[in-house]
Amino acid sequence: MDEGYVRTQVSDGIATVTFHHPKSNSLPGTVLADLATAIERAGADPGVRVIVMRSDGDKAFCAGASFDELTAIDSAERGLAFFSGFAHVINAIRRAPCFVLGRVQAKAVGGGVGLAAAVDVCYAHESASVRLSELAVGIGPFVVGPAVERKVGRSAFGLMSTTPATWRTAHWAEQHGLYAALYSSVAELDAAVEAHARELAAYSPEAMAELKRVMWQGTGDWDTLLAERAAVSGRLVLSTFTRNAIAEFKRKAAMR
Repeated sequence: MDEGYVRTQVSDGIATVTFHHPKSNSLPGTVLADLATAIERAGADPGVRVIVMRSDGDKAFCAGASFDELTAIDSAERGLAFFSGFAHVINAIRRAPCFVLGRVQAKAVGGGVGLAAAVDVCYAHESASVRLSELAVGIGPFVVGPAVERKVGRSAFGLMSTTPATWRTAHWAEQHGLYAALYSSVAELDAAVEAHARELAAYSPEAMAELKRVMWQGTGDWDTLLAERAAVSGRLVLSTFTRNAIAEFKRKAAMR
């Protein structure tokens, strides 16, 4: 429990994949690996017609990369391995033959924005603001960038990337295509996700698989592209700037 978890529940053709970490649903390498594996297995299950990806808790949908793990990285190889975890999750969603719905109940930061962008359709609570914070700690949204840019467009992605301290409201995210719809209560959010999942579960899996291929056209190079981006992040995380920035962030967090 202290290290986080990923759980999958399958019912009536709907696979619900839930991740959690006690530190605002941040993502260490173990949770990233388990999340990618869970999505891959659900996609390979002939009884699964649709996947719902969500997190537990109400403080944050996902706080992005685990700072504890970032500070433990001591080589470019380990950096590559860690950031490749985000690439594996995004590519697992992309390659799944069924649609993946996202349920975002609270704020999303960094890699969490990437997860919200990677799903095929994402529903959110109206408090689910977003921020690409990576540049502030000397890295950059390199791995999640293609997924975010695909949803919001290059201009909005550039704005988010170069203003890492700025929160964008859920309404802004909806207007720019990251969220499909917003809800004023978690109960309404859950009802909307369940309704869409049940609707999709009744449709032809072959037709949905073909439609998904069309929707993801032009992303066939992402296995290579995201690995290259992970290598960039893995190198930059070793910088003195990043070490100092993360230490300062953790210091301020401890004082709150």
